[in-house]
Amino acid sequence: HLHLAELTASQFLDVWRHFDADGNGYIEGKELENFFQELESARKGAGVDSKNDNLGDKMKDFMHKYDKNADGKIEMAELAQILPTEENFLLCFRQHVGSSSEFMEAWRRYDTDRSGYIEANELKGFLSDLLKKANRPYDEPKLQEYTQTILRMFDMNGDGKLGLSEMSR
Repeated sequence: HLHLAELTASQFLDVWRHFDADGNGYIEGKELENFFQELESARKGAGVDSKNDNLGDKMKDFMHKYDKNADGKIEMAELAQILPTEENFLLCFRQHVGSSSEFMEAWRRYDTDRSGYIEANELKGFLSDLLKKANRPYDEPKLQEYTQTILRMFDMNGDGKLGLSEMSR
């Protein structure tokens, strides 16, 4: 009901980084207040009239609806459900490697050179297979954008590849 334009995976990451100011992987505390105030402002700008004018009550209702694990913080997968993200790509990615055994199986399958890292070309293969499995149409430029977005999200040391700890994050 946000009436916002659909975000690309890259735009979603920009929004995430804007609100997760401390980079700890959660939108919480003051970050959450800032996110909620901007969200409310965007809703008003889109003409979505809210019955309840008390910001505290609105925020409580919002957290009840979207904070799926009730930890008082918004994590990336929860934000992907809130914002209209293109093809809900991040959720698709997360569901594919949901359990730790699935994650390790995927890691071994896509670390084809057994270097202990998933390089960009290996990540691209993983994402291509993921999109096929999820029946999501894509073209080469879109696949390249997704690959670069995942690298931007998780390549913490900027070496252009994902180590096990980066990928598990």
